[in-house]
Amino acid sequence: MSSDPHTPPSPSNLSIDQWDKVREESQLEYNNKRTSPEAEILCERSDQKEELTTDNSFEKRISEIREFLPNFPSAYNRFKETGADTVGSAFDLANILHTEGSVAEASEFYRLAFDLHDKRPDHYPLAQSLLQARLLCLLKAGKKVPEKEILELESLCIPYANYIRGVSLAWQGQEPEEALKTIGNAFEEFHTGEEIDSIYFEIASDFAGREVGENLNNHIPYKLYMYWDNNPPKEILSNFEYHSSLAGLPVKILDREEASEWLYQNYGIEARELFLNARHPAEAADFLRVHIINRLGGWWLDADLKLKDENTLKFMKSFQGSGCYFTTKNNVIHNDFFGSTSNNLILNDCLLSLYRNSYLHKGLFIAYKTGPGVFNRAFSRLYHNFLYNGLVPPSTQIHKQDSFNTYIEEFDTPYKHTNPHWQNA
Repeated sequence: MSSDPHTPPSPSNLSIDQWDKVREESQLEYNNKRTSPEAEILCERSDQKEELTTDNSFEKRISEIREFLPNFPSAYNRFKETGADTVGSAFDLANILHTEGSVAEASEFYRLAFDLHDKRPDHYPLAQSLLQARLLCLLKAGKKVPEKEILELESLCIPYANYIRGVSLAWQGQEPEEALKTIGNAFEEFHTGEEIDSIYFEIASDFAGREVGENLNNHIPYKLYMYWDNNPPKEILSNFEYHSSLAGLPVKILDREEASEWLYQNYGIEARELFLNARHPAEAADFLRVHIINRLGGWWLDADLKLKDENTLKFMKSFQGSGCYFTTKNNVIHNDFFGSTSNNLILNDCLLSLYRNSYLHKGLFIAYKTGPGVFNRAFSRLYHNFLYNGLVPPSTQIHKQDSFNTYIEEFDTPYKHTNPHWQNA
């Protein structure tokens, strides 16, 4: 939300599965309100919250909070501990509600935090970030965004206002091209992987399709790369043995020592140091996968995933194009299984984000800093440049979650219950 690494945790600082769940629930709520015959009827609580956002009396707003917040136990318990009389406490309550999918209620607390904000440009979270989150939550709740608040946002940050206007157009069933033109490249104002990237991808792929670019008769090398830092547990060793035994598929499995030397030989001391200083093995794996596939071409598979069957091998071997990617059901790019030719447009962009984040945002949530976030940003730029700057990429396909499930199998990994999780790094 904010460009500052010290911003309090956002609702999207979750695992990818949790992240998807929150977005799915928010979208379902939005879709229900958009399509229901009762869409125009505001419930009594919504009327009360409308007063909450317009009444200038802070005491009145706190009084109304006390009336409706007990319906949301997690937020209410936090409210009893911290109140809601500071930017930080109101922002925290908004994030709790947002994470739990209560987007209409979250919007009120983002607004409260915004009103409490002194609007200084060095006060994080930034005022424009709070107002942008408030307006996006209103859209998720199926409500119309007040024009006066968009103008208020525009006075603070024009790209943020363009983003809200564009999403509003797209979600109201207007022409997606107009929505994309309105958003422009507003995603550049956000960290890689924030929600704007997946929303932009949704709109752009609906408009331009999930197969874009020029067919250059490229072919992804039929070779698989995997990684584990050291001392793999038995279930990972068994998975390595399974893939190494697949007839006709060359498999290269790297450990931390070999990977660091490979990075040094191919990319230099900077790459090796960033890899070795990663704050979690998952971040190191993220860093390695982009470098190795972009240099050599081929397919990447995480060590805790399994190529499902012969159909997967046929798909990989016969794939025609420069890049093959998959999205979750909520348009987050999978970086745990993908294929690409070497020196690829998408992976070159991922490298730019990897190094920028590693130097400027060292403490950023790993999924944003080095994980799926850098891929989502690369696709935001690909679609934007393809649609509006005339830059035609080499042929790239982005398949949906159903296809991912067709080709990839997840298996039980007990180590995840004992080892420190990357979300906590």
